[in-house]
Amino acid sequence: MLKKIKNVALLLVITSLFACNYNSNVMLKTGKNYSYDTHPSNESSEYVVSVSDILEFKLYTNDGSMLVDFTAIKDQPVGANSGARFKYIIESDGMAKLPVLGRVELKGKTIREVEKILEEEYTKFYIKPFVQAEITNKRVTVFPGGSGKAQILPLVNNNMKLLEALGAVGGLTELAKARRIKLIRGDLKDPKVYLFDLSTIEGIKQTDFVLQANDIIYIEPRTEIVQKVIRDIAPIVSLLASTITLFFVINNINTN
Repeated sequence: MLKKIKNVALLLVITSLFACNYNSNVMLKTGKNYSYDTHPSNESSEYVVSVSDILEFKLYTNDGSMLVDFTAIKDQPVGANSGARFKYIIESDGMAKLPVLGRVELKGKTIREVEKILEEEYTKFYIKPFVQAEITNKRVTVFPGGSGKAQILPLVNNNMKLLEALGAVGGLTELAKARRIKLIRGDLKDPKVYLFDLSTIEGIKQTDFVLQANDIIYIEPRTEIVQKVIRDIAPIVSLLASTITLFFVINNINTN
């Protein structure tokens, strides 16, 4: 009988070890031979407008004279040269439907290029138009690894880079792998995946590029295998100990 209990105990321990899913909290895994994309180059030193961006711009006339001629403001009627503000979305075809102009293609342009395009187009209707533009919803998602909480990070400027984003969320956690930093970009049905190693100073050379809207930065966590094994099998060991103790108690009672 004792031999049977030992066999059952051994079977339960082996089963529990195989059943434990030690990496169940690790996201965005890639296979051992996964082919990562070539690191993005710094072809553009600024943010580039993309689909689903929300464009906000102010339109002034007379080269934006209201911005500098403060003495003239009091004499101007309300609304004259006041800078109308608009918000429009960049649609799936890269076009934005704008007042007076109609549909204008803006996808792939920097903010400076957008301002120039709109000023040229509005010249047909206004005297020396002056445009101030920005994208109001550009952001990236950062998973800092280990016990760190994921954050949605607004891109507060048009040239934020990877190291700045990591600094903005407080850096890497103690359980994060500095040599396993993934950047996921583009259409999630067929994304580009880049891998960065920031465990040495040499890795900084790979990060000289500008983040784009909806980039996902994921730092892999280190796996504490020993601690997880102990934590996972502790309840099973406790149950086995109780069962064996109960067996011996019952066996002694029957013997006596």
